[in-house]
Amino acid sequence: MLRWTITFIIIAIIAGILGFGGIAGAATGFAKIAFFIFLILFVISLLTGKKRV
Repeated sequence: MLRWTITFIIIAIIAGILGFGGIAGAATGFAKIAFFIFLILFVISLLTGKKRV
């Protein structure tokens, strides 16, 4: 999930440099959504993870 976020951020940066504003905005939006989903899943896995005793 984090790999997708990094991919979309790189696409957004490249599109922004080349002047494709719409594509950069869309890629940034997807990156934000993927990042927040990653954070939520990470927190859930931390809370429900099995602990070694």
